Amino acid sequence: MIWWPSEIPTLQSGRYTLRAPVDADVTAIFEACQDPLIPRFTTVPANYTMAHALDYVQRAPASIELQRELPFVIEFGVGDEKEFAGVISLHTISIDNHRAEIGYWMDKKMRGQGIATTAVKMITGYGFDTLGFKRIEAAVDLDNTASQKLLLSAGYEREGVLRQRVTRADGSQIDMVMFSALNQSWARLE
Repeated sequence: MIWWPSEIPTLQSGRYTLRAPVDADVTAIFEACQDPLIPRFTTVPANYTMAHALDYVQRAPASIELQRELPFVIEFGVGDEKEFAGVISLHTISIDNHRAEIGYWMDKKMRGQGIATTAVKMITGYGFDTLGFKRIEAAVDLDNTASQKLLLSAGYEREGVLRQRVTRADGSQIDMVMFSALNQSWARLE
């Protein structure tokens, strides 16, 4: 049985915080999404605007209510020294099948520090231990080797390649690598 929250919780582990997106995050989200790697490897549009960032923040309550997505902002630091690091979510929810998909992107200056790996472990643990999912999966662009390594280091397993799974804005079809974590076999965050 899946338990679904009525609002986005705050998850904390040391210097890592996952929390609800708020209006004050709009500028940081917009600025981070100007990095061409984010639209290259995610569904974020290449012409990302402030309106897109505002929509992302403002649709969070409806996403919870409709059980579509559980979006978080990733912060790194302590107290007043916390910095915006990126976003992460559980989405493509299948309550009946106890399954969700994880998605994330990191601000360019926050990459390579292990922040995303810890955020993946935190949201995966929450998805299993609190929400009751049995499977959490991630579909990663075949060319995004950094994200593939991140998922492996976070305890996910590579399952295979899904050919022509995603259509890009230019009409090209790309292959995605499927990763998953299963509740009964996933190593918990230490």
